[in-house]
Amino acid sequence: MSFSQILARAPAHSIEDVLAIMTALDECLPDTDGLKWFNHLYLRVTVSVREAVGTRFVDPVFLARLDVVFANLYFNALVAAATDMRTVPAAWRPLLQSRNARGIARIQFALAGMNAHINRDLPDGIVQTFAALGGNPLTDAVRENDFNSVNDVLERVEQEVKGAFAVGLVGEIDRLGGQADDAVAMWNVRAARSAAWTNAQVLWGLQDIPRLRDRFFAKLDGLVGMTGQGLLLPRDPLASKR
Repeated sequence: MSFSQILARAPAHSIEDVLAIMTALDECLPDTDGLKWFNHLYLRVTVSVREAVGTRFVDPVFLARLDVVFANLYFNALVAAATDMRTVPAAWRPLLQSRNARGIARIQFALAGMNAHINRDLPDGIVQTFAALGGNPLTDAVRENDFNSVNDVLERVEQEVKGAFAVGLVGEIDRLGGQADDAVAMWNVRAARSAAWTNAQVLWGLQDIPRLRDRFFAKLDGLVGMTGQGLLLPRDPLASKR
């Protein structure tokens, strides 16, 4: 199945749909395509979230819906890139424009995708999910606690996928960027997800001021894109064997 045929299956309507599309992308994309490494990590996370939904969360319906809404924002970015790169959100452009570049390690592509998806898409996904199911992110402590519990799933997946990233997920960070360890790397993800919930609260609070809401989100999108550019600076001349 070609890349365009896979994208034609979006939007997803269930976690099973999400997994089917991500699995097809994982099988379609060559190892030399940087998008593969973000998609691979995201696929593993989604499998683990599916397994956890209904067994450890107070409101599994909310998390299942968020999982689908969130994934569709990723698929939307891919569809836009396949049509006209100028329509791709600024947060996603660094990864989608550099996915075939040499000198960029697998972990850099994975982190760039996480940066775009968590920092830009997740606040929007949270707002969309609350709008669909009711409630609001300003006061719903139960759903926020469930949301934070997903960090434990991410922590476990981080350990499981190390082998897929040449010398290991955190090992590659150590080699490229200093003496980061597992706890530091995971803290960054936790911090980003915490900030995403706060930004969702801001977006929710600005619903009655759409012009200001749109300006805030556009600025957020642009700042995330700038971070993505930094994450994808070529650092390793040997990374071409990624």
